[in-house]
Amino acid sequence: MENRKVLLSTKDVEVKFKVRGRILTAIRGISLDIYENESIAIVGESGSGKSVFTKTFAGMLDQNGFISNGSVVFNDDELADTSVTLGRFGKFAVKHIANKLDSYSSFENGGETYKAMIGLKSERKSKKIISDEDDVRINDAISDLKYKLTEAGNFKQTLDRKADKEQIDKTEAEIKKYEEEIKNLEKERRALISARKKDLSNNIEYNREYSKKMAELKKAYKSEISAEITEEKTARNLEVAKELYLSVGRYSFFRRIKGINTLLRSFKKAMKMGEDIGDETVRENVYSGNVLRVNYTDENENTLHGRCVLDLAKIKYPKDWEKIRGNKIATVFQDPMTSLNPIITIGKQITSTILKHQNCSEAEARQRALKLMYQVGIPNADQRFDDYPFQYSGGMRQRIVIAIALSCQPKILICDEPTTALDVTIQAQILELIKALQKEYNYTIVFITHDLGVVANVAERVAVLYAGQLIELGKVDEVFYDPKHPYTWALLSSLPQLAQKGMKLYSITGTPPSLYNKIVGDAFAPRNPYCLKVDTLAEPPLFKVSETHWAKTWLLDPRAPQTEKPEIIKDIHGKLIEAFNI
Repeated sequence: MENRKVLLSTKDVEVKFKVRGRILTAIRGISLDIYENESIAIVGESGSGKSVFTKTFAGMLDQNGFISNGSVVFNDDELADTSVTLGRFGKFAVKHIANKLDSYSSFENGGETYKAMIGLKSERKSKKIISDEDDVRINDAISDLKYKLTEAGNFKQTLDRKADKEQIDKTEAEIKKYEEEIKNLEKERRALISARKKDLSNNIEYNREYSKKMAELKKAYKSEISAEITEEKTARNLEVAKELYLSVGRYSFFRRIKGINTLLRSFKKAMKMGEDIGDETVRENVYSGNVLRVNYTDENENTLHGRCVLDLAKIKYPKDWEKIRGNKIATVFQDPMTSLNPIITIGKQITSTILKHQNCSEAEARQRALKLMYQVGIPNADQRFDDYPFQYSGGMRQRIVIAIALSCQPKILICDEPTTALDVTIQAQILELIKALQKEYNYTIVFITHDLGVVANVAERVAVLYAGQLIELGKVDEVFYDPKHPYTWALLSSLPQLAQKGMKLYSITGTPPSLYNKIVGDAFAPRNPYCLKVDTLAEPPLFKVSETHWAKTWLLDPRAPQTEKPEIIKDIHGKLIEAFNI
C-alpha cells in the first residue's frame, strides 16, 4: 500500500454515547489509514463498533453520540483548497480583527503574572467548595442511584397494574428509597460546602495574606500590560486576522460574525495566558472545537487563499458536511427496503442527489441518472425511471441505492452490510457489481460485514474490531491464512464451511464486555481459551507481524509461550478456496 495515497487517516479515535445518564465508550482509540482505490473490510461481532466507527467518516453519529478524542483527517485536495473573496465587508472585517488582536497583544507581556492571579483565586475557591475526595464520592453515589432509579422506573412500566400489584408496590418503594437517598446526598454536599465557607470566613490570617498578595500581583500586572506593541506583533496579528477571516469566510453572514467573535474571545484568552498566537500549536488549540482552521497561504487584491486540514472529527458546521456527505463520502446501507423513499420515484431520488452536489441542469441530471441505472444493471432504465420503489425487487432496489451513492462519484464508498437483506444469489451479483464499478470509478470501498465469505471475495485488507478496538489488521491472505489474534482464530473457526460432517459447529463462548465500564487488560481475555495472566492486567500493544500485518495480543510478545492456532483453521487455505471461490 506504500505507493498509494492515504485518503483517510484516523488517529486515536474515541467515540462515546450518553445513555440513561451514563457514558458508553463505543470506540476506544482506533488508528487506521485507508488508501486510495483500495478495498478494506471491517469485521467483528455485532456491537464491536464497525458501523459506529465508519459513521464518524460522514458525521452520521446519533444525537447522543460524540467524538471525545482523536482525529479523522480526510485528504481531499479539492475540499482542502479554500479561497474567500474579500469585498468591502471582508476588508473591513480583516482590519477590525487585526485591530482587536493589537489591543489584546499587551496582555501577552503579563502572562505569568496573570496565571499567578488565577492560581491564587483558584486556591481560595478550593477552600470554599467541597473537597475532591468528597465530591467524587458523592457524585459517584448519586450517579449510581440515578441509574438504579431509571432502571426501576422502566421496570415499573413493564408491569401489569392488576396482575403485578404487589411487584408494583415493591418497585415504588424502591423508587422512593432511591429518591430519598439522592436527596440526603445533596443535603450532605450543601452541609460540607457551608462548613468550608464558614472555616474560610473565620480564617482572618489567610484572608489578610490573600488580599496582600492579590494587590501586589494586580499592581505588577498593570505595569506589565502597559508596554507598547512591537511592529513584529502588528505584522503577526495582521496575518492571524487574514487566517481567521479565511476560516469563517465560507459561512453565512450572521454565522461569520458569530465565528469571528468566538475566535477573538479565544485568542484574547490565549494571549492573556501569555501564549504566542504565532505558534502553530497555540493557534490549533484556539481553532479546535470552534471553527475548522484554514491555513493562510497567499492572497491577491480581492482574494485570500489557503489550505484546510479536513479533520472530520472537528466539523461543526452542517454545510461543511453537505460538501462531504454524499459528494465525497457515500454510504450503501444494509436494507434496501428502507433506504429508498416509498413515495418518490426512483429517477427523482437519483437526480435530486445529482442536482444537490453537481452543477448541472435537470436534463443533464436525468441523463446521468439513466446512465447510472444502466451501469448498475437495471433493464429498460428509461422506461423504469418513473417507477416507485415498491415496483422493484429487493436486489434491484439495492442496485438503485448503489446508483444513488455513486451519483456524485465519491472517493469513499462505505458499504454497511449491503447484502444482509438479500438472498444468496443476489448477494453474489451485488458484490460483483460493487467490484466492477470500483474499476470504473476508482473509489475506495470500506466494507462493513460479519460475513467472512464476503471479506474473502471483496477485500484487499481486513481490519478486525472487538469491543471498540482494532485488534488485528493485515492483507486478506494474512488475516485468513496466518491470523495471530485469538479472536480472529475464533471468528474463522466459526465458519460453517470449515465444519466436517457430524462435527458440532464452533461458537465463541461468553459475551463481549460492557462498554459502560473501564476495561482492564485485554478486552477478549474473559472469552479467550489462550488467556495469559498478563491479559487480565495490562492492555496489549499492536505487535508488528510484517510490514502490512499487526495484531493486538500478548501471544506475540517474545516472552509469551508458543501457542498453536486451533486445528480447524490450520489447513484453511484449501477449504476457503473451495467454499468461497476466492
